[in-house]
This record gives sequence, C-alpha cells and structure tokens, in this order.
Amino acid sequence: MSDPSRPSGPKIIAIANQKGGVGKTTTTINLGAALSESGYKVLVVDLDPQGNASTGLGIEPEDREFTTYELLLEDTALERVIVSTSTARLFLIPATVDLSSADMELMSNERRSTLLHDALRQHDMDRFGFDYVLIDCPPSLNLLTVNAMVAAHSVLVPLQSEFFALEGLSQLMLTIREVRQTANRNLRIEGVVLTMYDSRNNLSQQVEADARDNLGDLVFSTVIPRNVRVSEAPSYALPVLSYDPGSKGATAYRALASELLKKNAKLAA
Repeated sequence: MSDPSRPSGPKIIAIANQKGGVGKTTTTINLGAALSESGYKVLVVDLDPQGNASTGLGIEPEDREFTTYELLLEDTALERVIVSTSTARLFLIPATVDLSSADMELMSNERRSTLLHDALRQHDMDRFGFDYVLIDCPPSLNLLTVNAMVAAHSVLVPLQSEFFALEGLSQLMLTIREVRQTANRNLRIEGVVLTMYDSRNNLSQQVEADARDNLGDLVFSTVIPRNVRVSEAPSYALPVLSYDPGSKGATAYRALASELLKKNAKLAA
C-alpha cells in the first residue's frame, strides 16, 4: 500500500501514445540511459505485454521471473521485481506476455486504477533512491495505461513525424484530462517529442510546423532523427548511447534528457 506520509519520491513519467510504432519504447530506453549517464538513478517500468523495453535492455524472457504482472496483481515485493541492466544506474521492472491478461483481471479489482500508483509509493521504494521512473505504456488506452497515468506526475508523448500524426493525439489528450479530473489532478503533460524525424523530408518539416503551431511550448525543441543506429541498438540489447555513443540518435537523446532536466529544474525553482 502507498503511504501518504512518506517524503516525495522519484519523478514518475509515463511515456504514452496509443498509436504503435511511434518510438515510445525506444524513447523510454534511451531517455532512461541518457538520464543515468547524467548521474541520475533511473527505473524503467515495462508496462507493455510485448516486453520490448525488457528485451531492449538485455533481460531475456527466461530471466523475467518476477514482472510488472506480479507487482500489480500479486503484490510481489519491489526487491524481487526490480533488476539491474548493463547500463550503470539504470534498472528495470520487466514485462512478459502474462501482462496481456491483466486488463481483464483488473476489471474486477476495486483498486484497478491505482495499483501501480500504490506500488511505486510504498516505503520500500525509498531505499532504492531512484531519481526518475519511466513507465513504458502499451500502445492502447487501456487500464494499464490508465494505471500509468494515475501513478505518474507527467506524461511524455512521442510523436512520429508522419502524416496523420496529430490526429491520434486528441484521444490521448482526452484520456489525460479524464484522469486529471477523476484520479490524478496533478497530472501534467511533460511534453511532446518528435521522433523518426528526417530533416530532408518535407513531410517531417510540415509535421513539426503543425505540432509547434498547435501545441506550442509543449513540443520539445529536441527532435529525434531517423537514425539506423537507433534502430540497430535493440537487436544488441543495448540503448543507442551504449551501442554507438557518437551517433546522431545518441546525441539527440542526450539533448532530450538535458532539456527535460532543465524544464524540471525551472518547475522546481
């Protein structure tokens, strides 16, 4: 159970977009790696039954004995579900396909929307000393995503630089507003980050212009380029910052982490 008397814990960011293939998991992994490279202790929570964040951080399926499923539905202790990765200061709660049945099982639980919130705010969390928790949400607006939003302080939205990119945002924004009105009134939008950006492509430039016109300062200045090294890194079970530290993708994620840290420092001031 969560304890409202405990001191404030880590900053919790849900990385969400109900559209698949927008760079959500890639952003979770590499933003986490960039923050850890900057000296912060980071926990990635894999809330996607596909388990791609777990695979991308080098945790094989056979090594995922305890997962987000056990954390949410069996109240398994944090020390059993949190595992280290090959990246210093970067930790993971892995996921398996078992999580795909969680939505149905959660329906009958009266605490169905707050299970992750409570799990990440128990006293045991304090001894890990995390600075940031990044939640990789599934590509849908289901109960798992709602759990992430109820648990989070903010939502970061990866937006692919392609036609119709902005159309899917309206439903996501409505969900965020509903969660804010019913279960987490302090939830805010961390920002929108443009992914798979090709500066030579007129379409990418048009999507960027539309996003900045419509969303203003919510859009990060940093854009994540379409970069083959970013695409290759997961097959080596590494963040791109480890796989090719000098690549354009690694440089972009470092810039995104820096921008996020500056934004949060201003809010805290």
